[in-house]
Amino acid sequence: MKDLITDIDIVKEKDREVCETVKVSENEHTGKERKLYIESYGCQMNFSDSEIVTSILKDNGFDTTSEFDQADVVLLNTCSIREKAEQTVRNRLKQFNRVKEDKPGMIIGVLGCMAERLKSKLLEEEKIVDLVVGPDAYRDLPSLVSKVDDGQKAVNTFLSREETYADINPVRLNSNGVTAFISIMRGCDNMCSFCVVPFTRGRERSRDPYSIVREARLLFEQGFREVTLLGQNVDSYKWSSEENNKARLEKTEVNEVVNFANLLEMVARVHPDLRVRFSTSHPKDITDEVLYTMKKYENICKYIHLPAQSGNTRVLELMNRTYSREWYINRVDAIRSILGQECGISSDMITGFCTETEEEHQDTLSLMDYVKYDFSYMFYYSERPGTLAAKKYEDDIPLDVKKRRLSEVISRQQQHSLERNKLNLGKTQKVLIEGFSKRSDEQLQGRNSANKVVVFPRENYRKGQYVHVKIEDCTPATLIGTVVD
Repeated sequence: MKDLITDIDIVKEKDREVCETVKVSENEHTGKERKLYIESYGCQMNFSDSEIVTSILKDNGFDTTSEFDQADVVLLNTCSIREKAEQTVRNRLKQFNRVKEDKPGMIIGVLGCMAERLKSKLLEEEKIVDLVVGPDAYRDLPSLVSKVDDGQKAVNTFLSREETYADINPVRLNSNGVTAFISIMRGCDNMCSFCVVPFTRGRERSRDPYSIVREARLLFEQGFREVTLLGQNVDSYKWSSEENNKARLEKTEVNEVVNFANLLEMVARVHPDLRVRFSTSHPKDITDEVLYTMKKYENICKYIHLPAQSGNTRVLELMNRTYSREWYINRVDAIRSILGQECGISSDMITGFCTETEEEHQDTLSLMDYVKYDFSYMFYYSERPGTLAAKKYEDDIPLDVKKRRLSEVISRQQQHSLERNKLNLGKTQKVLIEGFSKRSDEQLQGRNSANKVVVFPRENYRKGQYVHVKIEDCTPATLIGTVVD
């Protein structure tokens, strides 16, 4: 899989690669008794959760360290979406345990989706961790650490119907000071047959919109200029003052209902210079109301991640995606009609799902030809224990066929990414500067509204600024240009 991951890098969105890792990068010395090291794998939700965990533990006697061998507590926030991600975590735990042999007081813990799925195995059978905590139990971490201090194993994987961590101010880890995540909801009610998330993160519940707006406003005051609203399916966000009043301090006599389009508008109105993005949208739920709200506000970025997974209706039914190829195309047409051809669209694609025929694989390629995604996240099917697909269907596509189909999908996406980027040549794009480019400190990089990376000469510009860049060249992954007045 390593060679395919390398290929994927040139067409994927920043920070969404399933095996990407984010670690604590700061060494704090504020005089607290203990040191925390935390490492995150997987999706943006996991990175956001790690910021919540760090906030909780900093309020309970911890500084942070960037070196795990200097830590008193080492935590891995894990992903279960693919077998490779779980194996990466197991290998990392072995490294930590070798250090623990010379540092017996070290506590090693697993958080997140893998903790929820493999709690007893990690604690009792393999005995490679001291602490297992699920995504809804992070408030319990201080007491669980104390339990381990007393010589016991500690576990809490209770899935809540109410927990949103709305009152916790996350500690921004590995922050560039310009962009930040805001979690707006937790859990997932979609039972896609290939996915473990409903079993590891529980049912959907939406966060108080006023706490979201407060967090966005605070981030803007701190100098951040872009927020990404996160949820497994942001389109199904729905908060009611009547149903969710337990989560709010200020009571209201009138039943107020806030859907995702309403929330987008509320956050967009924090300040015109605060860009707003969101992820992820579900094709069955994205509405014209959301699209018209995006059109209304210049600072709501014109980019939508709209995972298709397959271009064939029968396969989509097996995946329990609850929409057809025709429905998906209808939503793409609506995006192009309302937001214009320049709106960025990205996708997820799975090749070699159970019983997928060669003709059905060709349907995926033809869907890609129709949409022409700006970039995609592409994988061959990896059966996950406990999912509906693992229980109902045989994983019957040979690995070499899965890989060959994936290679064809990647090749097609590279063509489309380059084709889409070429449409920007000669145009001027508004870019939010995020920092130096990856290749040279003489160049800066940022993103345009459609979530494309733009690289340009450094001159006297600085991160956090908006600049207008005339696009002069491109690759499949990057736009290249010069700042113009």
